[in-house]
Amino acid sequence: MEGRVPKTLEDRIRTLIVETLNLEDIKPEDIGLDEALFGDGLGLDSIDALEIGVEIQKIFGVKIDTQDENLSSYFSSVRALAEFVGQRQEPQEQAS
Repeated sequence: MEGRVPKTLEDRIRTLIVETLNLEDIKPEDIGLDEALFGDGLGLDSIDALEIGVEIQKIFGVKIDTQDENLSSYFSSVRALAEFVGQRQEPQEQAS
């Protein structure tokens, strides 16, 4: 990633998706914030979701409950994923 530093959480997640999945023909900025990550959108599959989930847990320290019935909605787009991560991080930051 030629020295660019992602500024927003959305940018960080787009970069994470591209780097984690080794998407050679896609740049982070090519992924729309509201573009579907699965199906007709970016075309990711359940294995990709698992890899992204593992990286999100490592990088952002966010726990992902695989039994959560809303899990697929959290992974529906970059914006939804950023909101999910942001909501899970805030309680820790506000506690200090």
